[in-house]
Amino acid sequence: MNSFSAVTRSALTRRSVLGLAAAGLAATMLAAPTPAQADPRGIAAKLPAPTGPHRIGTVSTRVVDTSRHDPWVESVPYRELMISVWYPAAGRPGGAGHRLAPYMSPGAAERWSATSPHGIPKDAIDFAAMRTHAREGAPADTSRGRRPVLLYAAGANDPRTWGTSAVEELASRGYVVVTIDHTYEAPAVQFPDGSVKDDAPLREALARAQQDHAMPELLKKVLDVRVADSKFVLDRLGSLPNGLSKVVDQKRVGMLGQSAGGIAAAETMYEDGRVKAGMNMDGTLENNPEPNGTNLTPVARHGLSGPFLLMGRQGSDRTTEPSWRAFWSHSTGWKRNLTLRGSKHQTYTDLAALLPQAGVDRQVIEKQLGTVDPSRAVAAQRAYATSFFDRWLRGKDGHLLDGPSAKYPEVEFAG
Repeated sequence: MNSFSAVTRSALTRRSVLGLAAAGLAATMLAAPTPAQADPRGIAAKLPAPTGPHRIGTVSTRVVDTSRHDPWVESVPYRELMISVWYPAAGRPGGAGHRLAPYMSPGAAERWSATSPHGIPKDAIDFAAMRTHAREGAPADTSRGRRPVLLYAAGANDPRTWGTSAVEELASRGYVVVTIDHTYEAPAVQFPDGSVKDDAPLREALARAQQDHAMPELLKKVLDVRVADSKFVLDRLGSLPNGLSKVVDQKRVGMLGQSAGGIAAAETMYEDGRVKAGMNMDGTLENNPEPNGTNLTPVARHGLSGPFLLMGRQGSDRTTEPSWRAFWSHSTGWKRNLTLRGSKHQTYTDLAALLPQAGVDRQVIEKQLGTVDPSRAVAAQRAYATSFFDRWLRGKDGHLLDGPSAKYPEVEFAG
């Protein structure tokens, strides 16, 4: 199960993530180019358009937790984060007014391009030039009252934008979605004053952990920080910018994420009762360099009483992944375990949409994404995430989660 732990097995790849686990993370971070080496050019790739009935808007903002020191840089007496909020906007999809939001801020794009992320050649995609389908600062649609809100968490050492395809779809379907950059863990976080905080503190912590054979402790810290950040963002739902606090329904909150973000979704739901439903896309539930059923997270040891969806890559499900098996046996709430046939770990990210546009050959695509058709993978992820949260946060059951569907033959049910 690729998540924190799977990084170890990806150590020989050029670019991996902490969400895949320890040794691969080391290869990634210790060898990563500095922002000054980046030369972002190439195409302004496009994400697939969201299919929901709503036009979408987005705003980004800095939030500051003054109740704690930064866990990665103790000399900073507060924890600052950048979040983006995606929401149904007034007007029809494609309507004029307000510019399309960039995929990434310039400082974050420079760093992300420099890392040749997940098999994308450095000069193939200009991440700074990419645009989303959301209008910056567009007025929220208030015609239907308060809306359910979702937190989205990207994989470790990935930017908050790395799940934009899924996030836009959910916003177009009527959800308010908040994405979080975890400062000093994400490759680069650009703040409104133009400053950019990179992941050097985490890379230093990784080097020490490797030297001291203390990877489980480091992985636990990463998860603990992510959960604390998520709880703080939940605290701030009542003060979102652009009038959005009047739109969100704080009694209908869900969380989803990929890799380490999926772990964070499960653990945050376990620790914070405000999260009513959660979805984990291919994230192991243990703080261990290899998924062998040791150093299980609290949520894996005790399970959940609320609804939770596990969605994994080919060959990894509750029967083969020890931490998922433990979680499954201890959970008393509604649960499902789906597998996307022919998929790999990064199939659950924007890589599924972007890599085929990067000019790489089929062999590279299959190495990174598996044999599943990338466009079908995107459609399946969007459909099952929407169906799950519709069922548990809106009381709308489309029955897609009842069993295998002829419409999505790529998806198999393990439970």
